[in-house]
Amino acid sequence: ALKSGIDLIYVKFSEFLKQNGIKEIESLNSSFNVDLHEAVAKVPTEEEDKKGKVDDLVQKGYYLQDKVVRFSKVVVGE
Repeated sequence: ALKSGIDLIYVKFSEFLKQNGIKEIESLNSSFNVDLHEAVAKVPTEEEDKKGKVDDLVQKGYYLQDKVVRFSKVVVGE
């Protein structure tokens, strides 16, 4: 019962945020963008197509309407 209650609160809160214009920044496997991402680490990669792209997501970032509220903290392939 406790788990289902927490899940219900999470869903309601997520819907409330979406209704008020908060949305998640899609970061994984996209090109690194300093306006949206904050690089916390670089990892060496041998694949050419992964260089300069987001390899891992450490912390999600969010938009409020079209403004960045929190930058995504990411690991970038080098």
